Amino acid sequence: MSTSRKSLDATAYLSIIMLCTLWGGQQILFKLSIDDISPSMQIALRSSLGCLLLALFMWQQGESLALWKGPWRAGMSVGLIFGLEWWMIGESLRLTTASHLVVFLYTAPIFTALGLHIWVPEEHLSRRQWAGVFVSFIGIGIGFIGGANQPHFDLRMLWGDLLALGAGLGWAITTVLIRTTGLAKLPATQTTFYQLFFAALALLLACVLTDQYGVRWSQFLVISIISQGVFIAFLSLLVWFWLLKHYLASRVSIFTFLTPLLGVTFGVLILDEPLHAEFVWGALLVMVGVIMVNWPSKVAAIAERVKTV
Repeated sequence: MSTSRKSLDATAYLSIIMLCTLWGGQQILFKLSIDDISPSMQIALRSSLGCLLLALFMWQQGESLALWKGPWRAGMSVGLIFGLEWWMIGESLRLTTASHLVVFLYTAPIFTALGLHIWVPEEHLSRRQWAGVFVSFIGIGIGFIGGANQPHFDLRMLWGDLLALGAGLGWAITTVLIRTTGLAKLPATQTTFYQLFFAALALLLACVLTDQYGVRWSQFLVISIISQGVFIAFLSLLVWFWLLKHYLASRVSIFTFLTPLLGVTFGVLILDEPLHAEFVWGALLVMVGVIMVNWPSKVAAIAERVKTV
């Protein structure tokens, strides 16, 4: 029996706010424990836990865990790029602030829109969306140039910002690959399993090769990794897929701009990270551009409203 997707209600709004809070705050947890464990190793451990929990959930639901029976080449490619994305996030956090990371990372929708424009005919950008891309790139430029003009400028911080931007590009590449390969025909849980499985392996190997596998265990670190594995790498994904299944996807996605806004807020309030005016203006332009690119047209909204699953 098919059901149409609904407009957003109180349940959807609360779920979106919860997800954006989790995603915006995860960088803070990495920073708070950076003296005890490298961000990359922390991500590798939480991804491994999330992968295990997802595997148990899929087994309970009767879904196949046989990676080799599906589009494994595309799945492995997406998983390895996903791992590279998170490695760049981990390295970025060692060099720049959590506030900078979360803003530059969430340029991903801009790169995704450009990739889909090239590879998916029905995803061509409108004039408004092109304007949004332009606005976002102006914001990125202001953020970088403004940071270089600050008295406390550090070349390491610039490199960290570039890694964060690269992670956003990596995120976009995985999205485009999922849309344009055999992965598009799989249940979202199986696609995510490919990502978590290969990403966890790649990250663990990268940590060993770069001598970042050392861990100084503490009660806070144990709670942090378990919480991230359960609530971010596992449950948040299931909630996200549930939202996309039951509500208008375009309306759900547009509110993810709250994630960088919350991430910057947490960085300032919890980590006491400095903010210069140029970065604030650049970040605002990036978020405005993302909204312009992702805000659905009237025609698309009407078509999605009558679409069935």
